[in-house]
Amino acid sequence: MTQMREPRGRLTPGKALSELTWLRVGGPADWLFQPADAEDLATFLAALPAGMPVFPMGVGSNLIVRDGGIRGVVIRLGRGFNAISVAGARVTAGAAALDAHVARRAAEAGVDLSFLRTIPGAIGGAVRMNAGCYGRYVADVLVSARAVTRSGEIVTLSPEDLRLGYRQSHLPEGWVITEATFEGRPGAPEALAAQMEEQIARRDASQPTRARSAGSTFRNPAGFSSTGRADDSHELKAWSLIDAAGLRGARRGGAQMSEKHSNFLINADGATAADLEGLGEEVRKRVFQSSGIELEWEILRVGEPAPGNP
Repeated sequence: MTQMREPRGRLTPGKALSELTWLRVGGPADWLFQPADAEDLATFLAALPAGMPVFPMGVGSNLIVRDGGIRGVVIRLGRGFNAISVAGARVTAGAAALDAHVARRAAEAGVDLSFLRTIPGAIGGAVRMNAGCYGRYVADVLVSARAVTRSGEIVTLSPEDLRLGYRQSHLPEGWVITEATFEGRPGAPEALAAQMEEQIARRDASQPTRARSAGSTFRNPAGFSSTGRADDSHELKAWSLIDAAGLRGARRGGAQMSEKHSNFLINADGATAADLEGLGEEVRKRVFQSSGIELEWEILRVGEPAPGNP
């Protein structure tokens, strides 16, 4: 790292990632790089040693960083990647633009991307994880995405390139999404605004939106097609399995399965990453014992445990 040309963005050694995640847990990154723009990011990645691990991190809304932190370089996009523009029915947004901001800007222009309004996080993560709710997914509206490869090339990706599935894509390791273009249905701005307000009210009534959480903890078992679209013939939900196992409100250290929505893992009282992940694994074990169904994590868990922890 010391032999590289100084980037135009900010390169910080030993950055505490607990400051950047919604759950407020996580050890330090060896390096945190916040590029000035896509060209700066491309130059930086091209100059990195091939063996240096790279982890792109959004706003930390769907993430547990383990207490030992992350080895290598964490890439976090900022102001140079949050622009939003509208041309007809197409909306182009930088990867750092918040999902909610994109939904509102689109609605003001008469474009319906309202499903993004209640999804926590930013556009880069939404594309990478094929985010969705209310029966609509990024896969339904994505036209293309721009990314910087691990070797520093700037490329354009189609939905087919990304192979979007339920809560996943096939973005190669170390590639960083920088921008995405969507095409939404037309809609009256006033009607779209009202629809989004209704969605927010429904979310706040059923989810612990004021708690420190990372959204849904586990994926709903099956019930979804390979394109990530909901299959209404199967209504099995992770929260119902957790409830059936008697785990609503379960605690471990400072971590808790929310009383309000049992598929939300929350930092209730100074939890460590080990508390949160340990409680999640206990829930998976107990649900399997109760139902024979193995829950899959929806929250991404990265990094190393603290010394002395398994």
